[in-house]
Amino acid sequence: MSKITEEIEKLVSPILEELKLELVDVEFLKEGRDWFLRVYIDTPEGSIDIDQCAQVSEKLSEELDRTDPITQNYFLEVSSPGAERPLKKEEDFEKAIGQFVFIKTYEPIDGMKEFEGYLLANGPDTAEVEMRIKTRKVTVVINKDKIALARLAIDFSA
Repeated sequence: MSKITEEIEKLVSPILEELKLELVDVEFLKEGRDWFLRVYIDTPEGSIDIDQCAQVSEKLSEELDRTDPITQNYFLEVSSPGAERPLKKEEDFEKAIGQFVFIKTYEPIDGMKEFEGYLLANGPDTAEVEMRIKTRKVTVVINKDKIALARLAIDFSA
């Protein structure tokens, strides 16, 4: 996590706490010539609406103007994480048990780096995914320190 995203987390956390919302992720990245500060938020129930995003955007924008932690010009975007919500924190993995997920690893596990299936279990160091390979179901245990990306996914085979 970069210093800027850490600072933004500190700025947005009290706003979200006041509004009873949760922080999903913060990104600060360059696309083409432009910089984007993206803040993904949700409700504990997973039903954020555009008015809540606008409210957070307005309050965060005021805080950013007041503290000025970013020197370059950027676009602020506050939005829902969408259907393919990232899994970053331990509680994200816990909430995702029984759901369809996509996990990409830094290095191959049994010759594969991408895993798509149902999250069966979440441990302190591992995630267990049941995936379909051709006609059979296989359970894969993935060490969390090997996970490059994890998110909810849409099961198109269902």
